[in-house]
Amino acid sequence: MAEHPELLAEMPAVARLSTPERLKHAQKRRAQQLKKWAQTEKETQGMKVGAERKRRRRKSDSQGKRVTFPASVRLLEAAARHDAEEVRQFLQSGVSPDLCNEDGLTALHQCCIDDYGDVVTVLLEAGADVNARDSELWTPLHAAATCGHLRLVQLLLQRGADLLAVNSDGNMPYDLCEDEVTLDCIETAMAEQGITQEKIEEARAATERDMVREIRQLVQAGADLDAPRGHGATLLHIAAANGYAEAAELLLEHRAGVDARDEDGWEPLHAAACWGQVQLVELLVAHGADLNGKSLLDETPLDVCGDEEVRAKLLELKHKRDALVKSHERHKSLLQRRTSSAGSRGKVVRRVSVSERTSLYRKEHEREAIVWQRAERRDSEDEDRQTDAELRRRSADPVESASTEPPELSPQRNGTALSSQKPERGGDGDGTPVNPAADPAREKAHHTLADLKRHRAAAKLQRPRPEEHPIAGSPAPPSAPPAPTAGTGDPPLLKLTAPAEETPAEKQRCCKVM
Repeated sequence: MAEHPELLAEMPAVARLSTPERLKHAQKRRAQQLKKWAQTEKETQGMKVGAERKRRRRKSDSQGKRVTFPASVRLLEAAARHDAEEVRQFLQSGVSPDLCNEDGLTALHQCCIDDYGDVVTVLLEAGADVNARDSELWTPLHAAATCGHLRLVQLLLQRGADLLAVNSDGNMPYDLCEDEVTLDCIETAMAEQGITQEKIEEARAATERDMVREIRQLVQAGADLDAPRGHGATLLHIAAANGYAEAAELLLEHRAGVDARDEDGWEPLHAAACWGQVQLVELLVAHGADLNGKSLLDETPLDVCGDEEVRAKLLELKHKRDALVKSHERHKSLLQRRTSSAGSRGKVVRRVSVSERTSLYRKEHEREAIVWQRAERRDSEDEDRQTDAELRRRSADPVESASTEPPELSPQRNGTALSSQKPERGGDGDGTPVNPAADPAREKAHHTLADLKRHRAAAKLQRPRPEEHPIAGSPAPPSAPPAPTAGTGDPPLLKLTAPAEETPAEKQRCCKVM
């Protein structure tokens, strides 16, 4: 059948035809139109039939298909419905009793939570692992003890449940039990098995001890300590989440990254904050962990922290870190301004300060020396006069000088020089002698001019032989007591005695030199 544009195009030619010819042409076009319509109707009917056939075929195919579930799902579903017979049928058909879901939960875990004792019996008789662990290391005994199911606890203990099993939080079954009767049963069983506190502590530390051993092996092998493990977590993530302080310190000692991220964008500080590990939070922050680090969901450690104590510690550390950063920035900017404005002025200031400090020390020493000189000048004047008189007397009478030795020079044999014959007076003006060993002025008196003169005079004089001691009956100078000889055995200490006459008042000291 001709299309509409064709009919419009042939209209001028049809207008020139005669009437019979135009009639024949119209009949021809009509026949073509009917033929086209019949063909179109046939095609449409065929399409409907095909569609119906396809629909019927699809329907028949759908009736033949069935939805199936994994054996673990079917076993767990039957156990959750408390259908012991169906559970037994599954186990008899070869299904393993230790099948678990994505969280590691087995049918035995679920029945211990729901207190389905008959299903627990069926599972245990089929060989279910009584110490199976889920993703958080909980055993069926943990579940039964937490819920306080005494009958299931007794059944599990009869089957050899581990009383020292530790979950990821470091808790044993007796730690989680709040029912008094059930707790008494567990503690009785622990006593019967000879479990002591030492064994409990050893069991708690076993996991961390194994981790420390693994870390040391990795360090010796030169392996990467930041290699990602499950869910992208590193060893430091695991130590932070579990509170393993020794393992974390060992990792940080060997430069493990505190900014490593797992699949969720969590850093180790996020894990420590989430699981409430205060000690690990402080340790990580001390090694430069970012308190403002964000995960893939823009969560900081404060956002994921649910423990109030840990949250308070994080806020405290954050305030301290901010204050330290601000102080450092102020100090840095101040140094930059000084450097830019003064150039090398800082070095000059330091040199000047050192010079001033040295000058101050020198002035103090000078003042101290003046005080000593004033105190010693009074003694040296009297000692010079007495020494000159002794030298003149010895020069005039050599025999007497060889047989008798003045008290001031006799201690020279023992290596110690006596001070002058004047009595030492205390600071309060009384006549109590002052101990020369405790007086700093006496210690410095050995270096005065009078001492040098005495030493020179003693060197020039002839020293008597050991048998030439002074005669006991010989008169001694009236102004001094007899001097000790070298054979008396006296130690070389200063011994002062009061003189026969008091020293004139004009020669007394006005104060005690300390």
